Amino acid sequence: MLFGASTFIWVSPFSTENVDLLTKVKNMGYDIIEIAVEDTKLIDWTFIKEVARDLALKITISGAFGPERDISSTNPAYRKLGKEYIIDCIKIAEDVESPIFGGPLYSAVGKTRLVSNEQKMQERDWCVETLVEVGRIAADSGVVLGLEPLNRFETDMVNTVDQALSIVREVGSPSLKIVLDTFHANIEEKDIPASVRKIGKELLCHVQGNESDRGTPGTGHLEWEGIRDALVEIGYNGAVVIETFGQPSKELAKAACIWRPLANSADELASEGLAFYKQLFARN
Repeated sequence: MLFGASTFIWVSPFSTENVDLLTKVKNMGYDIIEIAVEDTKLIDWTFIKEVARDLALKITISGAFGPERDISSTNPAYRKLGKEYIIDCIKIAEDVESPIFGGPLYSAVGKTRLVSNEQKMQERDWCVETLVEVGRIAADSGVVLGLEPLNRFETDMVNTVDQALSIVREVGSPSLKIVLDTFHANIEEKDIPASVRKIGKELLCHVQGNESDRGTPGTGHLEWEGIRDALVEIGYNGAVVIETFGQPSKELAKAACIWRPLANSADELASEGLAFYKQLFARN
């Protein structure tokens, strides 16, 4: 199992100026840094790739989906911008050798409304149409798109593994799979280990192993041993990454409802979280 830490733990948005995070993450003992791409123009990807290569640190790429990057929006300009952003991130992932580009690809974070079934179906159709298109580009680039269910307070579109599986199966692309974030799953799934087994090895492309309160893994009430056992049972051999928010921007804080510190410090959360991961998976 490979372990990773998201740049969101320390900074938002990540830029080239934050390159020292790569050394910090490597020195902590992580295998991966997960770079959250809030603004592609803030990052010199050639430089970041060189630094990561010198450190023997792997990179994975995750997305940040605001209102103007919503492929299910009623505004066609936003749907277009959302598709362009996904395509840009696929190309970035290919360049830095990230096997995945993951996140709530289907909609803007913080988009929660009660709308008619007709509107829901129309938004879903727009989403599927775009995912079919970008799925072809991802396949050509050797990148897997990871569709991440979010909890009901952050989206009204894909909350559960069943909803994610429905879209993945309708799109029918071998390059569209599922990211499981245990924080969201703790709210929406009745049994997280059963949900892991339901997704299965073929469709589970990435795990964000976050605690029940988004704090340090191992300090909350998640059924970590059961989650570990399910991952081992299905033969999952990808990454387990901590994604939480130490210094969220105003926009991110509002979208993810982060109003208080989640640990004494970002460094403490990351180092203690990794120690917990290693202890948990070493028991196998």
